[in-house]
Amino acid sequence: MNNWRIIRMVAAQSSVFCRLSNGTYSTMNQIERHRNILEVLSRQDFVDLEDLCKRLKASRATVRRDLIDLEHSRNIRRVRGGAMSTNTREEALDFRQLSVSCHEEKMRIGKAAAEQIEDGQTVILGGGSTVVEVARCLYDRPIQIITNSILVAQVFWECRQTEVTLTGGFLYPRLGIQFGPICERMLHSVSADVAILGIRGITEAGLSDSSPLVVASIRAMIECAQRVIIVADHTKFGRSAMIHVADLAELDQIISDQSLAPEQRQFLDEQRVSYLLA
Repeated sequence: MNNWRIIRMVAAQSSVFCRLSNGTYSTMNQIERHRNILEVLSRQDFVDLEDLCKRLKASRATVRRDLIDLEHSRNIRRVRGGAMSTNTREEALDFRQLSVSCHEEKMRIGKAAAEQIEDGQTVILGGGSTVVEVARCLYDRPIQIITNSILVAQVFWECRQTEVTLTGGFLYPRLGIQFGPICERMLHSVSADVAILGIRGITEAGLSDSSPLVVASIRAMIECAQRVIIVADHTKFGRSAMIHVADLAELDQIISDQSLAPEQRQFLDEQRVSYLLA
């Protein structure tokens, strides 16, 4: 019996075979592929089309059809080069949802980060719920704050010693941050002792974020600070978002929490990244 006849017989009894570019065949059926795609997107914000093809052992045409089906069911959003989880994206763009996630860990991280700041310093504070916790721990310290976050600025509303400067720019209401050319131009015109920033994902490839709106302002903050501290709870590690923001070599320190997995600590050690667990 020749190979083609065997393939047709098995395919009729189980899954549909898809011929790949390398001449091999994938036996994973549509339901299994959909489940695998959603499982990947439950762990990371963005997945690349080529990576999916390799993972699923399926052709580009097959994976594209799967992504179209999942987008129609509103489980994912197709973007250039791959797909994003709609659930993850909605959470990433809503401060109220972010602020209740890992709240105790973020409070400890905020306290540890505030202890790195000396009186008299100029400090850039980015957006995000973890950075808001840093701001609360810096309340009424004799320092200068530069921020693009309305929520961070509000923490210091009644402070007498802390000077606060907002960057200006377009306002993104759900995140409470300012961004765009005005924000970036202001940041490029200043110099700071320390920048404390939140981030969506941390992997060996570096920092990444799911919103193209904020990446340029994060880059500007990194470039104008003498020292860069990333504050991120353990859920941000191993998560790859859609847009690369910075390499790990550009950071001076990462502050996370005690729940950081051993393999993530090992990867930071291997990358020679200084980190503190609160």
